Amino acid sequence: MRVLLHICCGPCALYPLAVLRSEGLEVTGLFYNHNIHPYQEYLRRRDAALKMAEQEGFELIMQDRYQLEEFLANVAAEPEKRCDYCYASRLDAAARTALENGCDTFTSSLFYSRYQNHDLMRTRAEEAAERHGIPFFYRDFRPGWQEGIRRSKELGLYRQQYCGCIYSEKERYHPREQL
Repeated sequence: MRVLLHICCGPCALYPLAVLRSEGLEVTGLFYNHNIHPYQEYLRRRDAALKMAEQEGFELIMQDRYQLEEFLANVAAEPEKRCDYCYASRLDAAARTALENGCDTFTSSLFYSRYQNHDLMRTRAEEAAERHGIPFFYRDFRPGWQEGIRRSKELGLYRQQYCGCIYSEKERYHPREQL
């Protein structure tokens, strides 16, 4: 069976890739992350995904479009709901790309993160699967969190310090107001 793995970044894809391969699946990657800000961060993550794909020896489809304006237009009015849009748009792109490229199913390295809302992501992935007529392949990759970190350091991959969007960058680096 051929699975399309949406990749948010190289380090987060290592463990899911290993799990999927250990289950005998043929894996094709997809890099599509219109949420990442600033542009230099986008480039670092894109380049880390390319490096990881080369090191791990698998095909990586690049949707290398920096679409900051589109992302912001869809989340600026309600930034507290940004993750919902971010999950839905990237998982929809994964489902569509899987179908277009002859894959049998799709999943995402987002399911590796301990910091993401897995229930919401799973709901959005299942909706995308239904919309595009391709099954969603769910795996909770969080148990491999430490293994993925270890491997990414071993491979010398760039490891980011925040989720990716301008809002998560602010939350990571801006001092919190004292109440």
